[in-house]
Amino acid sequence: MPGSKSNLVSLHEDVINDTSDVSEMKISDEKGSVEKRTMTLIEKNGYHDFVYMNAAKIFQGIHTEKRKDRILVRYGDDSVSPTLPFKDEYSQRVSYELAFNALKYQDLLEEILLDSCVYPCQSIPDELTSLLVVMLYDLQDRKFQAREIFDEEEPVAEVQKVECYLYSFRTKLAAALARCRIKHDALSIECILPETIRRQEQRASALPLCVWANTFKISLQDVFRDLKKKGFTRVQTVSDFDRYTYCMDQHCNDVLVFPSSLKEELLNLDLFADCKLVLQDKSRSLAVHSAQALLNTGDDIIVAHVGSHLTIAHMSVLTNHSLSKIFVCGVKSSAKAAELRNLLSHMGCQNIQLLHEDFTEIGPTDPKLQKAKVILLLPQCSGLGVGNPIDFILNEHGDAGLLRDLFQGSVSEDKLSILAERQLNELIHAMKFNKVQTIVYCTCSVYPEENELVVKKALESGVEGNEVQPYRLIPPVFSTCSKSKASTEFFFKMEPSEISSGCFLALLAREEDSSENVPVKDILARAAAKGLLDSIVEKSKEEEKKRPKVTPCRSNITGGGLEPKIAEFLHHQTVSNTKAEVSVSKAVSNIQKKNENQTNRCVQLKKLTINPILDTALPRVLKHTSHLSPMGKAYERQTLARKARAERKRVVLKPVEIVFPPVITPYVSSRGNKPRTSTHWYFHGWTGGEGLSGRILPPPLPKLVKPTVLSHPRPWL
Repeated sequence: MPGSKSNLVSLHEDVINDTSDVSEMKISDEKGSVEKRTMTLIEKNGYHDFVYMNAAKIFQGIHTEKRKDRILVRYGDDSVSPTLPFKDEYSQRVSYELAFNALKYQDLLEEILLDSCVYPCQSIPDELTSLLVVMLYDLQDRKFQAREIFDEEEPVAEVQKVECYLYSFRTKLAAALARCRIKHDALSIECILPETIRRQEQRASALPLCVWANTFKISLQDVFRDLKKKGFTRVQTVSDFDRYTYCMDQHCNDVLVFPSSLKEELLNLDLFADCKLVLQDKSRSLAVHSAQALLNTGDDIIVAHVGSHLTIAHMSVLTNHSLSKIFVCGVKSSAKAAELRNLLSHMGCQNIQLLHEDFTEIGPTDPKLQKAKVILLLPQCSGLGVGNPIDFILNEHGDAGLLRDLFQGSVSEDKLSILAERQLNELIHAMKFNKVQTIVYCTCSVYPEENELVVKKALESGVEGNEVQPYRLIPPVFSTCSKSKASTEFFFKMEPSEISSGCFLALLAREEDSSENVPVKDILARAAAKGLLDSIVEKSKEEEKKRPKVTPCRSNITGGGLEPKIAEFLHHQTVSNTKAEVSVSKAVSNIQKKNENQTNRCVQLKKLTINPILDTALPRVLKHTSHLSPMGKAYERQTLARKARAERKRVVLKPVEIVFPPVITPYVSSRGNKPRTSTHWYFHGWTGGEGLSGRILPPPLPKLVKPTVLSHPRPWL
């Protein structure tokens, strides 16, 4: 970053002026980043003896075996002694890098040894040939300059012997290298590599860096502010990258993407030193986010392989507020358990329980796993889709044989068959857990034998039995895609490219039981766990205030505006094929049917209250009209009949006003023939409303109003 260039320059000057100060530096939390910079600058001066020994042991196990009739350089037997303990992550990384470089240039290095007559040598046995090749690569990389010996390192006799032998022939070795470059017409030794290897290296060097934010220690907003202070600018996409820029990932809402050229500078930031930002391949973040999207509040998750400690930490961060517990299988040794607990504790993770058994050794009915609803299965795979093989081996505790496979560009059929069979057994075992609802299967392989075919064979195995619903494929759901249109692809695949590593992701979920309705409480629990109902409940409260206070049936949380939201939620979270869509529509229809039944019950109560009203309240009015003429009585009966029919047809109850006009009928008084008008009454009021206790109340007593007497005694004349 802009502010760190001066620091690097001054540090470089300090290394040149006084290298003794470098040897006095010790690893500490405060000076760890400073030491990383120093080691990066002095690596051209050579490595510690134990680094060469470990690199030679790794190379011995991955070097290219040639046919017997073409073997000119012998590497001893195939037995490989265990590597020496790595002092830190840096020494482990450079050991693998040195071994991988020796593998890539194996033919060139062997040609230099033979052309210079340095090999064979009676004093160097075949068991040390791997060390000879590894140290020859480093010697030519240092332009055949002497290695700087550090005072505090413990010398290794074999390394000292091979180094003295090579350095004594440095002139012949340099001449042989020059002849090889002329022969291949190569400006540098990189040009001698096969075209496929060069393309792979270019792709790996240009691959953007993916990091995820540890929200246990820092919020995303604080990350943005901190990066802005460091001189970084946020852009929209990877195509907008400049020098000090970054963007947000399109699938995972807590993943940031940086240009590959900033790797060293990023790792020296306090954000990385304090584990606030974590560098990890995107494929693992995709798997973790897919698993988290399928969890409800209180659901546990099983991580079938210990794999990367960073993957477990990321899963813990995402499930922090869901009360979920993460069970990690395969932590056999106490040393590994202590190392894992130390790292997770430093990152702030707490909801993790370690299991020493392998995943396939754990019974599906284990009592402590009965709340587990999701299994995250990241099996060992060929890994040919990874962009940076060294990072993958270190982070995922992978096999060093990946380096040989990447160099060759393929995996042997025997190895591929063994891997696929192991993956199938693990996936079938995961399907035997009856309480588990979803399995997340993810690899970094480019072979269908490890991807689609494994999933297909597992689904066809029928290991679930008749007691539980079978599994089906559903499209993966990521955090940033929950509001977009649901995917119709059952497999999520990323091909290796200059902007991403290869990744295969499949989600297996149990089918919905067509004979049972989806419980409303399960739908609401899933929606509440995702925070979907927070804004809806507030909106419902505001709408409730605006409604009239008299409603025939009390509204509930499952009615009205929540149904579309819940349907949309389930559509994006769990369903994309036809069966799943039917399940969601059935869930919503059950909610609607429930509300309709409640409404019908209220209407039935309404009908029950209408008859008493007609029998009690209305006859009171008729008592005053017992002396009506037959024509007047018929008029009253027709009015009441029309009113009753209207009441029976009414479905939506609302406030009404009923008005009966005065009925004027002539009659002859016993005292004379003077016509008079008879005085009748009418009433107005509310139809049956709902009281505080939820019962349907009868209408209030009629409000009696005396009508105005018409001046004309006979209006019909």
